[in-house]
Amino acid sequence: MTSSKKIAVVTGASSGIGSVYADRLARRGYDLLLVARRRERLQNLATKLEQTYGIKAETFVADLEKEGDLARLESVLASNPAIRVLVNNAGIAKLSLVAETPMKDSLSQIALNITALTRLTHAVLPAFKERNEGVIINIASVLAVHALPISSIYSGTKAFVLNFSRGLQQELASTGVRVQVVLPAATATDLWDISGVPLAALPQETVMSVENLVDAALAGFDQGESVTLPSMADAGLWERYDTARSDLFAATQTGKPAPRLLSL
Repeated sequence: MTSSKKIAVVTGASSGIGSVYADRLARRGYDLLLVARRRERLQNLATKLEQTYGIKAETFVADLEKEGDLARLESVLASNPAIRVLVNNAGIAKLSLVAETPMKDSLSQIALNITALTRLTHAVLPAFKERNEGVIINIASVLAVHALPISSIYSGTKAFVLNFSRGLQQELASTGVRVQVVLPAATATDLWDISGVPLAALPQETVMSVENLVDAALAGFDQGESVTLPSMADAGLWERYDTARSDLFAATQTGKPAPRLLSL
């Protein structure tokens, strides 16, 4: 991309959360690199955003489960000095019992939700650190901290995203590179169409619109949040959860068996 403006990369940009992130970042003045599988949707979005905001939007058609496509995108991200923002949004959910889940569905979730996100983060990180500037936004899920009988694989992948992001935040704490991890609850996206659980099956009062989700997540970013749960009203809940997590970890550092586990 030849623009001298800063570029934001959004994966899974052809619909849902990704398309709204693209809109909001364009509104903030970023040029865009929009990544998704669906060429026509991507091009329509790029054209709309260019006309609406006067920015430049490039498209990159890729299936990030495929090695060749992922490697091509890695190369672009690692070599373009104008990239300042990466939104790791591309993801997939297949909600079913593990014993009834085809192996390919489990591996698909791991490939997109974990492997692609990790490799794209690796691709941008050296340049971000060298410039001491950059933003990585990782889209996880509230199922990162909770598992259902049908969400074992999906919850596991999103728990990786959460912990990967938290560790990265500590690694980059003394730099100008920011990492935010977003944990949406049920959101009205087409992810549900292939998840095995139709959106209509959810209590509608629990489902957030995509626009509200992204606007709340960006408000959290602007307020300096490193972990944002867009639908959680009481921020103290996360603080208490995180404190309990730290206390739990500290309590394991004794080097000896717990008294309750010693033979009588």
